[in-house]
Amino acid sequence: MTSRTLRRRLHHADVDGKRQEHLETSDLDGLNEPLLGNYRHDDRHSELEDLLDDERRKEHRHWTLVFSQLIAQWAQWLANIVIGPASVVGWLLTLPSATQNREGNKLLRPSLSPLQEERLRNIRQRLEVPFDGSCLEHQGALKQLWRLAYPDRELPSLKSVLWKEMGWQGTDPSTDFRGGGFISLENLIFFAQKYPESFQRLLHKQDGNRAEWEYPFAVAGINISFMLAQMLDLQSGVPSSLAGIRFLELLQEDEMAFDNLYCVAFQMMDAQWLAKRASYMEFNDVLKSTRTQLERELALEDVSNVKDLPAYNLLKR
Repeated sequence: MTSRTLRRRLHHADVDGKRQEHLETSDLDGLNEPLLGNYRHDDRHSELEDLLDDERRKEHRHWTLVFSQLIAQWAQWLANIVIGPASVVGWLLTLPSATQNREGNKLLRPSLSPLQEERLRNIRQRLEVPFDGSCLEHQGALKQLWRLAYPDRELPSLKSVLWKEMGWQGTDPSTDFRGGGFISLENLIFFAQKYPESFQRLLHKQDGNRAEWEYPFAVAGINISFMLAQMLDLQSGVPSSLAGIRFLELLQEDEMAFDNLYCVAFQMMDAQWLAKRASYMEFNDVLKSTRTQLERELALEDVSNVKDLPAYNLLKR
């Protein structure tokens, strides 16, 4: 067994994550606060603790990246000593600018290729589109989702109690999209098309011993879209979080990296749900653990594509 295989299995076993991770809820133009559960805390003491935990997490990521860069610089310095004095002089001349970059950024922001800039811009434009129940295109997408979910059933009207079977909160799905915008519907459609077996198994809760009060499938999907946008720091001009920076590398290789990562996150969330034997009221804790585990996998050095993530192996086509 290779070390890489062993590491991947260990990551799959680590389903609990950090229980104190804080989920940021700053708004995007098309994204508001998720719908499932209670993300706002009335207890000021609890809120202060969450904020402090968030700051500690950001500081930890900052210093982790700084130390990794210092180690890389030292390794280059040693190599230059072996190559020759001229190379050492060249390295010393570049050191001040590197130090300025570390001091001037919370995390070093990578220079983007034209392809990365274009793809990042496209994602941000998608995030800014709210779901519009009066828009024929959006209505058509909702109908498409139903046909993908239930290919052998008749399409109901856009306001029907049957939509609740898919995991919408009421008879009108359009009222639930305010938490994730149109992109969350696009994510669900992509999931159903690209990984139909996994989509169907999650929709019908076919894996494991399920809770008596399960999470609603469709609304959970909206929350996952929201969580990913926050985790990847897509509200900023150029992502500066560690997960966001790694995501830009994935975006270079895969135009649909966000949608593929969404599918991984949904499958990972369900695995966390089963491992914790969670019920409806614990959904937010499961979502936070999912975010923590996804951040860990994105931080792995050998990940250059979504398919390299250990949790990708959970998906079935």
